Amino acid sequence: MTVKVTARGAERWKQGHPWIYRSDVAEEPDKKPGIVRVTDRKGKFLGQALYSPSSEIRLRLLTRGKEDIDAQWWAARIAAAAGRRNGIDASAWRVVHAEGDGLPSLIIDKYGPWIVAQLLSAGLETARADVLAGVTAALTPEGILLRNDAAVRRHEGLPAEVVLAVGQVPQVVEVVEDGVKYLAAPWSGQKTGAFLDQRENRILVGEHTKAGGRALDLFTYHGSFALHLARRAKDVVAVDQSTEALARGAENARLNGITNIEWREANAFDLLRELERRRDQFDTIVIDPPAFAKTRANLERAVAGYKEVNLRAMKILAPDGVLFTSSCSYHVSRDVFNAMLADAARDSGRRMQFIASTGAAADHPELLNVPETGYLKGVLLRAV
Repeated sequence: MTVKVTARGAERWKQGHPWIYRSDVAEEPDKKPGIVRVTDRKGKFLGQALYSPSSEIRLRLLTRGKEDIDAQWWAARIAAAAGRRNGIDASAWRVVHAEGDGLPSLIIDKYGPWIVAQLLSAGLETARADVLAGVTAALTPEGILLRNDAAVRRHEGLPAEVVLAVGQVPQVVEVVEDGVKYLAAPWSGQKTGAFLDQRENRILVGEHTKAGGRALDLFTYHGSFALHLARRAKDVVAVDQSTEALARGAENARLNGITNIEWREANAFDLLRELERRRDQFDTIVIDPPAFAKTRANLERAVAGYKEVNLRAMKILAPDGVLFTSSCSYHVSRDVFNAMLADAARDSGRRMQFIASTGAAADHPELLNVPETGYLKGVLLRAV
């Protein structure tokens, strides 16, 4: 099948962005999802793409060539992406990061000998058999689990499902990163079982944790940051609203023989107010909240939420203390996030020294001309 696009759509590919939206599709004769040839209005061949007829993102570029996109093609692309991940000190890492690796809407994460993948577009779903064959050929896993329960699939007209596609994948997998162990849940955990994108930030914060000091980890989830903090801090308070998440965090601490973490069930905003009233102080604070802005319409409210939590954290940060704060909301740009932090610093009356600006781990590559790949923003600050 051939889909024709407007000059504006063709220009978008020329400029390096792989998406063409519904408004820039000129002709789509057969509205069935799949891999299609794409031309301009005059019939000039532009490439092959994943086609999703019910999505605002109609076309996602796979290749500018005319080669067969079969199991062998997927295997070669997946193997090439894996080959770019060198020197990762962890047993779990991302093999394919969708658009960031030129394989749009495909996520492949490796947990030891097991693979957890996500097929996030209707066009890609039609190539499931070839993709699975490509994963098997490139990575030879003991099992492949499809975590096709991401909300984005609804926009593609696809069902949410968790499917064992190949072999066996355990309910719980032990992950080791930089000498720290934690348990991931491929079948039921967040994303594909763990937040792999914060791995390098956890290591960075661990290195900047004040030895013998007090640390606070807000929105701790399963305690991945807290575990790194606990290796240097004397005491760590790890906070989350989920009883189940805290139980998994405590299990992770036992796995590492760590006994200096207090697991506290609380609302982070309420607890920060209480700590401020008590004039409590911490030498290291981590703020790693869920996405406050899931849509652009929520942006103003989200920025206000980020400001409040960071402002209150700055007020209880000890002199020379370190604050690591992050946002995984794509709609909160890095400029907006940094401006919010500057406002929070002014209102807190603290002088906050910039140490580092970070993003997602290197196995989650960000493309300059595809801003959607730059969703995670992190900033490391010191109170001076």
